[in-house]
Amino acid sequence: MRDRKGREPFGMIATTPRLRHQNPVYSEYFADPFVWKAGDNYFAIGTGEEEANGCTASTRAVFPVLRSVDFYHWEYAGKALIRPDAALGENFWAPAVAASEGRFYLYYSVGHGDKNHQLRVAAAEYPEGPYSDLGVALINPDERSFAIDLHPFQDADGKWYLFFARDFLDASRAKRAGTALAAAAMKSMTELEDEPKEILRAHADWQRFQTDRLMYGRKWDWHTLEGPCVWKYDGRYYCFYSGGCWENETYGVDYGMADRVMGPYTHSGNENGPRMLRTEAGRLRGPGHNSLARGPDDERVFMAYHAWDKEMKKRQIHLSELIWTPEGPRVRE
Repeated sequence: MRDRKGREPFGMIATTPRLRHQNPVYSEYFADPFVWKAGDNYFAIGTGEEEANGCTASTRAVFPVLRSVDFYHWEYAGKALIRPDAALGENFWAPAVAASEGRFYLYYSVGHGDKNHQLRVAAAEYPEGPYSDLGVALINPDERSFAIDLHPFQDADGKWYLFFARDFLDASRAKRAGTALAAAAMKSMTELEDEPKEILRAHADWQRFQTDRLMYGRKWDWHTLEGPCVWKYDGRYYCFYSGGCWENETYGVDYGMADRVMGPYTHSGNENGPRMLRTEAGRLRGPGHNSLARGPDDERVFMAYHAWDKEMKKRQIHLSELIWTPEGPRVRE
């Protein structure tokens, strides 16, 4: 039954098996979506077109924020982060938010194009901001000149961990050179407890970013794992990630599994391609960089991710339900 304004009651949305949304759920450029709930509202923060292509000197705030009251329909709610020192860079990528002790923390990377990206943290009193940078790099940029795609994860015991992507230049049959995943326990919301540990490395052809890519003064057969997102299910930890080249249709989402939050993780079984999301002709192009959130019934879990439009001009946010099968986690519309 609808109310006099033609709206369905909140409870009906929560319990109706069929989703009440159409992908993409927001028409504008919105990459690397991170979705969470605060109070009675849902929020999404992501990389906008300006952040991806390079902010100008006049840019005062970065990272678009969306708001939703029902999880399925989204509207623009402003920009989240007061732009920090312009010397840090003009490209701002892949924000994520965590709440602790009444404050909200925004984790992001900033740098110059695909070089010199450092991991930063900002704080705010409200989920949509404004966030102010706290003035410190989470990892010394002189030691790690390229680190991106932060994901804060809180375990059942309350302990926080920070997952992210960085460059690895060693190579073997089982580990290919390129960008891959690392993690560290957190001492506080603004400080790591110890040196980050390698979590997952590229090992399959579909994870190739580019052959003969010029990096660090030489050419590499460069592979990429990025955009980590950790979820605990039935006593195991699942680290969902994106692999391949985000610029084209090779991009897709897969996962590694572990019995402990810091691993070791394994992602064997994906040698022929990503098992969660991949390009589907006529429907989905280059899907990737996901986050996970519970829907309004507080039971079903949804994967938020971006995919290219038909013209390959903009990346847009999509939502698909996460399901658990005997073969492992999968998504469905």
